[in-house]
Amino acid sequence: MKLTSVTRGKLATRYRLAAESFRLAAMAEVETAREGAVLTITLNRPDVLNAFNAAMHRALAAALKEAGRDDVRAVIITGAGRGFCVGQDLSEFRDEAGDIGARLRGSYHANVTAIRALEKPVIAAVNGAAAGAGISFACACDLRIASEQATFVPAFVNIGLVPDSGGTFFVTRLVGQARAFEWLCSGRRLTAAEAHEWGVVSEVVEPKALPARAHEVAGQLAALPTRAIGMTKRLLDRAATSTLGEQLEWEAQLQTAATKTEDFREGVAAFLEKREPDFRGR
Repeated sequence: MKLTSVTRGKLATRYRLAAESFRLAAMAEVETAREGAVLTITLNRPDVLNAFNAAMHRALAAALKEAGRDDVRAVIITGAGRGFCVGQDLSEFRDEAGDIGARLRGSYHANVTAIRALEKPVIAAVNGAAAGAGISFACACDLRIASEQATFVPAFVNIGLVPDSGGTFFVTRLVGQARAFEWLCSGRRLTAAEAHEWGVVSEVVEPKALPARAHEVAGQLAALPTRAIGMTKRLLDRAATSTLGEQLEWEAQLQTAATKTEDFREGVAAFLEKREPDFRGR
């Protein structure tokens, strides 16, 4: 059967659309990449500035499980394209928001908790816009390095919501209660420079330099005694709410645990032998 030019055109369009649909379906909502002991987790919905939907939450949960492996000694979380993460994909609320509390408990809470539970350093490489729960996830990490193009917008109050996903917890610890109130209740947009001045991020770099700088810092941290870093994280988590006596006791207990690690023995040996230690994260 001879095809007319119109028929051929329709078929070509159909094949092109099918190929595009397959390409989009094949794209992972979250990608992971290993470089030595450093795992990079990339939120990968760049067309919507990496806004969260249910599929991306599931993929992030799997990536954070991978990050828990013993041979991973530092983690970077970043975003694909122009954004880091702008929080919830509001298109999922087009018909009805439903039970937001259940949604938070079933996805956001689990992933924020998984980030904090990692017994190793976690760096947020904030490459672009961070908004809503995207700020909460960045602030759940241990360090934040920002591109000069990064922006930070709490956003919740702008649509009549309260901060969630640990936003009030982490932001208050970073900037103090008064400044947290000012920022979260105004929805004010912070530039990367302002975020650095406020203590939200530890460093601001040129956009092209961000991936390399994040990997450099992650590599430096990955070479340190990973178990000691993990236990230090737990102590810092408790410090804000513990009494002095309680904190002293936690320090004593974890110091006892630290002395039983291979890295402690290596550190002492290296000191006595006047050489650089070779920590293995054990």
